[in-house]
Amino acid sequence: MKVIAINGVSSSGKTTVCETIIKGLRKRGYSVGSVKEIHYEAFKIDPDMSSNTNRHKAAGAQLVAARGFTETDILYPNMLPISDILKHYGHDFVLLEGVTDCNAPRIITAHKEQEVKERMDERAILVSGVIANSGIETMQGLPVINALKDSEKLVDYVVNHAFEPLPSFGPECCFACGHTCRELAGLIAQNKASRNECVLSNPEIELKVNGHCIDMVPFVQKLLKNAVMGVVSELSGFENNGEIEVKFKL
Repeated sequence: MKVIAINGVSSSGKTTVCETIIKGLRKRGYSVGSVKEIHYEAFKIDPDMSSNTNRHKAAGAQLVAARGFTETDILYPNMLPISDILKHYGHDFVLLEGVTDCNAPRIITAHKEQEVKERMDERAILVSGVIANSGIETMQGLPVINALKDSEKLVDYVVNHAFEPLPSFGPECCFACGHTCRELAGLIAQNKASRNECVLSNPEIELKVNGHCIDMVPFVQKLLKNAVMGVVSELSGFENNGEIEVKFKL
């Protein structure tokens, strides 16, 4: 699953850019999902405190699903990390509108160059939105693409630059590749590194909880492996160079 974020100030063209990319990707046969960040503290998809779903939440339900004839809504009573949200997706591409806490490539939308400067980091790959109407071709070293006039070019850029997001471990936890997760994401976005350079791309140990893989830094992988091997190697039937599978219910 490849991911790309679209970031910018209000009314700078984020949603238009997302719409253009979604339509273009779907036209090419890709499956597409999206996440829309709502920058409004009081936002609730079901604000009526007398509604049945809110009564369920108030009673203590940790997950509420509302199923209608044409839509199903799953309501969590808290703000989930973006990594947990993405576990619900199995699409070819997922667009993150307004999401900044994800180590994925970013498109910056803006009205003026100062807004681009304020949002620049190593993960940015291009500029679009309202500012692209000026006709300028590059800004802050990034290409500027008009989503409406050059939609195919924009979609091509997404297809060629989007990648599976990296985890967000701090340098004190990992740094096995020689970079922080954010730095490596920037190098990949700039075509200076490969996604496979993340040591977690091919882990020695795989841990799944409820079917979802859990990212573990090399130290934790080694710790878990040694703990399991310390027990299993003493059991009858153990074979060197074999494959060990452990399952247990929480």
